[in-house]
Amino acid sequence: MDFTRTAWEIFNRSIDDYHLIDSVDATEVNVYPDESLERLLYSKNWIDTVQWHLEDIIRDENIEPAEALRLKRRIDASNQQRTDLVEYIDTWFLKKFQNTTPRQDAKINTETPAWAVDRLSILALKIYHMSLEANRESANEEHRIKCGHKLNVLLEQQKDLTTSIDQLLGDIENGNVKMKVYRQMKMYNDESLNPILYQKEHQK
Repeated sequence: MDFTRTAWEIFNRSIDDYHLIDSVDATEVNVYPDESLERLLYSKNWIDTVQWHLEDIIRDENIEPAEALRLKRRIDASNQQRTDLVEYIDTWFLKKFQNTTPRQDAKINTETPAWAVDRLSILALKIYHMSLEANRESANEEHRIKCGHKLNVLLEQQKDLTTSIDQLLGDIENGNVKMKVYRQMKMYNDESLNPILYQKEHQK
């Protein structure tokens, strides 16, 4: 499997599927097989796409405070789902490379494959929306030109990032890089680790 090419196609399919309805309440329809990497990639980008639009909505200056708080809670939950999906993807890679023996001088990368994939998913969204802005007829020419320049930079980033991810996966497969995964262990969502939450629990 040409991984980054496949991932890029899946991310853009997810983005296109979302914009057919263009609603943060749209239901994800994931057609890829259960337990497959493709299914994980589609769900990963779907979460990113919904959150992208939630972030747009919450920045409305006229939004009611209660609605803003509701959206903030929803974004927090979305971030946790995003982290979970990244870890599922890393688990898939760990299984894929479980029989690979790293060389004695194998390096350790600063990020896992799945966190690099996370950046690729977000980059797909940036390119989609910057392309819209670069071609938006209701915008003035200066705006479209600026966005066109930004789009070119994003496309260059896509090329560099996909190359980097493919190189990383190749290095792991060849034993030149040791794959290690540290779970995020976020503390603020855990009632036993967040002092605001556990102090409130003790006060009951």
